[in-house]
Amino acid sequence: MARILIFDGAPAKAQRVIEAHGGQSNAAMFERALWLHETGLDCCALNVADGERLPQGVALDDFDGIVITGSPLSVYQRVPEVTRQIELAHRAFASGVPTYGSCWGMQLMTAALGGTVRRNPQGREIGIARNIALTTRGRDHLLFKGKADAFDALCSHQDEVATLPQGARVLAGNGTSAIQATEIDRGPQSFLGRQYHPEHTLATTAAIIAARMELLVAEGFARSLDDIQVVVAVLRALDADPGRRDLAWRLGLDRHVLDPLVRTAEFGNWLHAKVLPRRARRAAAALA
Repeated sequence: MARILIFDGAPAKAQRVIEAHGGQSNAAMFERALWLHETGLDCCALNVADGERLPQGVALDDFDGIVITGSPLSVYQRVPEVTRQIELAHRAFASGVPTYGSCWGMQLMTAALGGTVRRNPQGREIGIARNIALTTRGRDHLLFKGKADAFDALCSHQDEVATLPQGARVLAGNGTSAIQATEIDRGPQSFLGRQYHPEHTLATTAAIIAARMELLVAEGFARSLDDIQVVVAVLRALDADPGRRDLAWRLGLDRHVLDPLVRTAEFGNWLHAKVLPRRARRAAAALA
């Protein structure tokens, strides 16, 4: 059984706000997305943002994979909630355990390894990230097996990667953020990250939007709260019934967003290319 560490970068207080609006916690979303592609995973959630540590006697290299979640924090705000995550991200990469990051996870690893992150000058990207186009390298990359050369995805972020660390390559981008996916390889150490959120459900996306309605009106995403409530209602209805073609047409959504297996394909590709082979090597070594 492969062991996965869910490195949770979001304070529990922030996650409770999203849950109050009908969303899920990071740990629940990531475990669900991973289990869609491989049953029987042993997932251990650790809220690093709130200072939670690994249990006594457990080390990073006891795991077969590490996933770093999203977060409302910004890596350039060097407060304890951030600095302890930067330090652990650096240790995770150095351990050689295959590591994967969503949004904050990609930004965090970028900062930990010498790149930079900034507030996106184009503003917030929330709800649906449109036309994420794979680079030449991305089109042949293991992470995107089964994905189209360009696709939409669920998202929520204000920050973006500005400069890449040594050994990093861009795998995808769109008109809002030129770096929507990266890989960082340094010998046996590997990291795969995306700015968008394959782990999100439509209900969680609706909850994120609902929690920020006043802010989104102020930023010009809608003329009124009623306009945003309509979008929230459509997302919730589609979460309950992804087959509602009429609602999918209203938001311009296709299977890359609506089909959970397609939406989360990056997780399955990472598990089968990186995590399960490590588990097999560790099991063989234990028997030797």
